[in-house]
Amino acid sequence: MPLSDEEARLLHQLEQSLAAEDPDFASTLRGSAYAARNRRLAILGVVGLLAGIGVLFAGAVTQLTIVGVAGFVLMLGSAYLAVTAWRKGITSEGGPPSAAPRGDGPKRPKSSGSFVDRMEERWQRRQDGDSPL
Repeated sequence: MPLSDEEARLLHQLEQSLAAEDPDFASTLRGSAYAARNRRLAILGVVGLLAGIGVLFAGAVTQLTIVGVAGFVLMLGSAYLAVTAWRKGITSEGGPPSAAPRGDGPKRPKSSGSFVDRMEERWQRRQDGDSPL
């Protein structure tokens, strides 16, 4: 049963007040829901992959090319779904990309010069003592 407009507004206010009072806890809750969603998608992808293998074999046994192709497409799509969900994170440690900004430090702007210019710039950074990366 969907929430009424008033209930949805109250829920949104509660979420905002929770985020304002305890941002770490709110981030943890968002991360666990995000991880649970990715975990479900990864499991669905693996089940679909196994079903696709079964359909592919059924197509090979019955010598129906269209069934084999359908099994292959199902395998491919399910594998993509599982790998994408796995890469996004299935543990609650990470959280969604918007909740925890990633990065190791300030980013250097990419130079738009030629290959030789970029190599000269790297050489100059090495000579100055900066790391090459």
